[in-house]
Amino acid sequence: MAAMFGSGLSNQAGAAVGSLAFPVLGPLGVVAVRQYVAALVLVAVGRPRPRDFTWRQWWPVLLLAVVFGTMNLTLYTAIDRVGLGLAVTLEFLGPLTVALAASRRRLDAGCALLAAAGVVVLMRPRPSADYAGMAPGLVAAGCWAAYILLNREVGHRIPGAQGPAAAAGVSALVFLPVGAVVAVRHPPTAGALLCAVVAGALSSAVPYLADLLTLRKVPAQTFGLFMSVNPVLAAAVGWVVLGQSLGAPEWAGMGAVVAANAVSLASR
Repeated sequence: MAAMFGSGLSNQAGAAVGSLAFPVLGPLGVVAVRQYVAALVLVAVGRPRPRDFTWRQWWPVLLLAVVFGTMNLTLYTAIDRVGLGLAVTLEFLGPLTVALAASRRRLDAGCALLAAAGVVVLMRPRPSADYAGMAPGLVAAGCWAAYILLNREVGHRIPGAQGPAAAAGVSALVFLPVGAVVAVRHPPTAGALLCAVVAGALSSAVPYLADLLTLRKVPAQTFGLFMSVNPVLAAAVGWVVLGQSLGAPEWAGMGAVVAANAVSLASR
């Protein structure tokens, strides 16, 4: 339980710290640094041997690399515009959709309706609604769903953590020229660069190692159920670290999404 809570808290704290570098590096620059840190950690742990990969193994790895970068970029873009709590709640729809999609139970259908109602509340039409900020959050949700499915496929085809490590390495290579352009156009300060590196460590290295340890100890269902706390942690961290507060409708919509996931998994 401590490892799971620490993983979630570290992930959201990393996102909050990374957003502090947005005024200097922008979301694109922060994501580039995060990809570099993630690659260093995953390659060191997974120790991939890409020369041994066949094309049947390579193509899901390449797709996973695209998903890695796109998921982080769209999430950080959403955080920049609509805040940490709302952005993570929208992203959380990805794994929730995967969990509910294959089910034929009436209870899960009800959970899907509850989650949909929560999203309607979160995205309710009003003059101040930032749909341009919410849209990247929904794209991040689709990427997270694709990440789950691709990670499963990569795990079947490549032993150990070599597949995700190779995907992280490819994603980092793609972001090398991106980081160079950002550095030239927006010269990083030491503080901004430090925030981006800390974000990469807290949101990539710590959760990966903690989750690796946790999944050896607890069932996958328990792990998935505990993931429901992430939007709440994101809202709490956004309030404490960034001063981002949510109103009663936002808390209600977030609660509906979290409850839908919790009820669906707890009843299995």
